Amino acid sequence: MRFLVLSLIAAATPASPQPAPMTLRQAVARALERYPAVKISEERTAEAAAGIRLARTAFLPRVDVLAQLNRATRNNVYGMLLPQSVIPAISGPPLHSNSPTNVWGSAVGFLVNWEPFDFGLRKAAVAAAETVRRRAETAIARTKLEVATRAADAFLTILAADQTLMAAEAGVARARALDEVVTTLVRVELRPGVDAARTRAEVALAQTQRIQATQAAAVARAALGELLDVPGSGIAVEGSRWLSGPDAEPAPAGPPAHPALDEQKAAIEEARARRKTLERAWFPRFNLQAASYARGTGAHPDFNTGGAASGLGPNIYNWGVGFSVSLPVMDFAAVGARREAELHRMRAEEGRHRELELELAARLEKARAALTGARDVARNTPVQLEAVRAAGEQATARYKAGLGNIVDVVETERLRTQTEIDDRLAKLGVWRARLSVAAAEGSLDVLLDE
Repeated sequence: MRFLVLSLIAAATPASPQPAPMTLRQAVARALERYPAVKISEERTAEAAAGIRLARTAFLPRVDVLAQLNRATRNNVYGMLLPQSVIPAISGPPLHSNSPTNVWGSAVGFLVNWEPFDFGLRKAAVAAAETVRRRAETAIARTKLEVATRAADAFLTILAADQTLMAAEAGVARARALDEVVTTLVRVELRPGVDAARTRAEVALAQTQRIQATQAAAVARAALGELLDVPGSGIAVEGSRWLSGPDAEPAPAGPPAHPALDEQKAAIEEARARRKTLERAWFPRFNLQAASYARGTGAHPDFNTGGAASGLGPNIYNWGVGFSVSLPVMDFAAVGARREAELHRMRAEEGRHRELELELAARLEKARAALTGARDVARNTPVQLEAVRAAGEQATARYKAGLGNIVDVVETERLRTQTEIDDRLAKLGVWRARLSVAAAEGSLDVLLDE
């Protein structure tokens, strides 16, 4: 009755839904959608776009509006006061004596300041801001390639770990089957007891290998889960089509058109644009200015004061229009030093671009060499596996006939398990090498299409 009740409960309990297998394209798409590095690059691009709008505001006139109300004494003295920001300025003639009398004061006005021409300084600043945005946009492409490559590599790592686990489980099953046969032979005293001890050791060794494979699969899923922002334990990958290599060699590509190269070109243009801005920094600044203001005060020119509300509102009005020219004479040395610094920075970026070209070309050449080697290995492992299987069957038959020893049997079985793992990983190794080639070329589109 207890068994029947437990069986009914187990039958009534709904099975937990298994996650749908994920394809490589889906894994890459989810990583690009969810991984924070892509979002960070996109926000930096938006920040650079806002910087362009900020640079363009320099073409607009500046309008400052002021309103003020105060209650203060009116004592004034003759003499000069150096420019500072602590002591408030006061207008009017000095008094004959120091008096604590205080009056109301008020002021309201505005100042318009506009630079009609600047010898291209503001335009150069806008152009420099646009180069910052272009560099940020190319950084997005580079970041997406890096994230997509990491996601694809993690996907293939999961497949490799799963295939290793399957081969390890098959090895455990064969080790147990051999142990049962040997144990039976030992029980009827057809084989010495040491043979049974050896097969039990092989079972334990196969189980250890399976545990390690299980651990590797869990770690690989955790790595992909980090990129997808999901728990790694809930990831299932579609792996049926990956046990055969790509149909053909990838077509030879020209010089690498890598997003990192585009980003480095944008860095060179950014340094060049900043230097161009500094070339126009030591030019005269022309400003057209217009001001209108009104002031009110409770202090009269005859040193008397008005009523209690006198000065609360403006009663004296002025306006003015003018044109001013300013030249920061002593900034010439500083601007020259900054221009020289930008020149060296631009040359450093050009050198980095050349270094990156060589690095990417070497990376592509290494990836293609690795792909060739991976294809050769994938063609050779089936031959090796077939030979190992035949050797294992022969060793087992010789042992059962009493012509061989247990060492030959367990060694061939262990070699068979390792060769099965190598054969499965060799097929996936071709895809992994193909991924390296695509990453070095700067685009995973062809690989995803395959």
